[in-house]
Amino acid sequence: MAEFYGLLRVASAPPVPPAAPVATAPKAKPVIGLALGGGSAKGFAHIGVIKALEAQGIVPDLVIGTSAGSVVGALNASGKSGFQLQELAIPFDKWQFVDWGMPNRGLMKGDALAKFINTAVGGRAIEKFPKKFGAVATDLQSGEPIVFRSGDAGTAVLASSSIPLAFQPVSIRGRQYVDGGLLSPVPVRLAFEMGATFVIAVDISDKPANGGIDTSMDVALQTLAIMGEMIRRYEKPAADVLIRPDISRLGSVDFENRRLAIMQGAKAAGLEMRRLKDTLHNSGKLWRAQLASPADRVSVLWQSRNLRRREAVVAIVFVKFRLWQIKFGSR
Repeated sequence: MAEFYGLLRVASAPPVPPAAPVATAPKAKPVIGLALGGGSAKGFAHIGVIKALEAQGIVPDLVIGTSAGSVVGALNASGKSGFQLQELAIPFDKWQFVDWGMPNRGLMKGDALAKFINTAVGGRAIEKFPKKFGAVATDLQSGEPIVFRSGDAGTAVLASSSIPLAFQPVSIRGRQYVDGGLLSPVPVRLAFEMGATFVIAVDISDKPANGGIDTSMDVALQTLAIMGEMIRRYEKPAADVLIRPDISRLGSVDFENRRLAIMQGAKAAGLEMRRLKDTLHNSGKLWRAQLASPADRVSVLWQSRNLRRREAVVAIVFVKFRLWQIKFGSR
């Protein structure tokens, strides 16, 4: 009988509600970084890439640029869309940026470039931009890279773009800075250090050419190309997606074919768009694509850093020697 009443109590007990489903943490939205490489006049291709990304609704959270990449990057981070950048580029006149300097320091002062940038961004400091931005330059005295993330935008871009021998070194707070391409031609690692968790890199470089080396500009650009080629081999694989416009028909000082450069940038981004979207969709997996494990990627980044330091010593010695030759009339 006791057993009967026990069963009766169990049968009449209120039903136990089903267990609530265990809430899973939503996948963190990736912080998209756009790393724009250097390449002088080939930098117009960055505009095409940005246009293609925006057309697909892909808007980076931060932008970092080296040399020509810092020019486009600063304008984009200040709020200008790809189409607005194109409107600035089409009437471009390279002679408006030629301001001759003292030949023993560099052919051009670069003040005109700094003024153009500051005018285009409305006189705002970098930290006032709606999007995080960094301009990569090289400390000529220490051989270390620096990312300007605050302060005068024009001066930061000029420092990042000051090709040795072509432009005078830029003095900021007692330090001398030159083109960031000496150390970080495609700033992938520095994009991660700025806070990106997903990096889209744009490489507009070309392999060193076998053409004539007749002028100081030829010497400067060839030097950057030789050093940059080795550094890029280590740094590019760390990017989540690499966009490589076909700029083989464009020269580093070929400012006349900027429409072609923009088109090639958009075309290259379009070819990578499916893979970019798929990789971005799966970006909850922290390390994937070209590299198998976190250790692999960290190893690549550290190799790149150490290589840059070695290359910087060679580059800075060469630049100082060449400036000495120019100063004393040697050839």
